[in-house]
Amino acid sequence: MSRLNADLALLLAAVVWGVAFLFQKSAMEHIGPLAFIASRSALAAVALGPLAWREHARAAMGSAGPAFWGLAISGGLAFFVAAWLQQEGLRTATVTNTSFLTALYVVLTPFVAWVWSGKVPAAPVWAAVGLSAVGTWLLGGGGTLGALGHGDALVALCALFWAIHVVITGRAAPFGRPVGFTAIQFVLVAMLATAGSGLAETTTLAGLRLALPDILYVGLLSSAVTYTVLTLALQYTPPSEAAVIVSMECVFAALAAYLALGERLPALGWLGAGLILSATLLLHAGAAIGLWPGRGRATAPPDR
Repeated sequence: MSRLNADLALLLAAVVWGVAFLFQKSAMEHIGPLAFIASRSALAAVALGPLAWREHARAAMGSAGPAFWGLAISGGLAFFVAAWLQQEGLRTATVTNTSFLTALYVVLTPFVAWVWSGKVPAAPVWAAVGLSAVGTWLLGGGGTLGALGHGDALVALCALFWAIHVVITGRAAPFGRPVGFTAIQFVLVAMLATAGSGLAETTTLAGLRLALPDILYVGLLSSAVTYTVLTLALQYTPPSEAAVIVSMECVFAALAAYLALGERLPALGWLGAGLILSATLLLHAGAAIGLWPGRGRATAPPDR
């Protein structure tokens, strides 16, 4: 794969991830958030299963010991909470707001890493926090924070758990089992969401059938397929460049919502979204070249 083709593949992946927000919201018309998370996670786990087994066969003996499993389970728990908060928020939050508010996880990640490792974030990180805080305020209309609404607040909270997930994933990188790590998490998330849905939601076969296109898109295309594309493309595209391309996910989500759902943001809202995107790009690029704590490479956006 040439570098140009790798960049195009990453751009296509960003489009797929951005459009996925439409399907995540559409599914809420037919099934509950936990039922959707359970079904899409189970499907993604099955799809990644053969790749995880192939990775296992090639990995070094002992590389999947207790430490690896502990991180995988911890990551799965953070994944589950973040995914649930995001899906619950999507009941009332717009796709546009959800995409930009979820992107706040990039800004929060260095601070989670600070708590984890004790390494104080660099000065530009604090600047990015200021940008994102003002951006969130403007996205809510420039009034009180309560103007964001209940769904928006849940999505903003989910960004914290995605940040925790990012840090845990970074800790698992030395084990060299990215596909297996992801597949284990999808299995755990599917189990937890299934149990939660059984206790708190009423799911019908008719609802699952109507939500099937949404489940297939997010579970297969937005999770398993684009994850594989990302893994391949990162062999040819520098991490800092890939991070910028992947960060365009929220822009594509806003465009898709504009075209498909007729969502509109006022001028203040677009300014706020722009500030959040700017903070995200700043921190993605900085983490990719090792200026502050982060994954140190471009990776799939959360909940993919």
